[in-house]
Amino acid sequence: MANILIVDDSKTSRRMIRRVLEAAGHVIVAEASNGEEGVIAYQKERPDLVTMDVTMPVMDGIEALQVMLHEDPQAKVIMITALGQSERMVQAIKQGAIGFIAKPFQETEIINAVENALSK
Repeated sequence: MANILIVDDSKTSRRMIRRVLEAAGHVIVAEASNGEEGVIAYQKERPDLVTMDVTMPVMDGIEALQVMLHEDPQAKVIMITALGQSERMVQAIKQGAIGFIAKPFQETEIINAVENALSK
């Protein structure tokens, strides 16, 4: 069981990720709808893991990833992006993301990515 922060501008995506992770026994400590809110929630909650969309308003996921890792080099962040954005995903991994999930995602992909990230 891990404490997890979900950062995604899509309320539907946040709801689905929450449902899948809570069913797997994880605790969702906070949700955020953009990278700036995500950084603030991370600073407050210090979760074990973050799932973060790449494309969001105000501050995108890659910028938020950089801020989180600057403040906490041990931060574990899984990036989420639409299929076809492989260049952004490679950029996120190079910046320090611990894994990624492509939308549209399956429940098993979410669980596998989270368990893999938590084991590192």
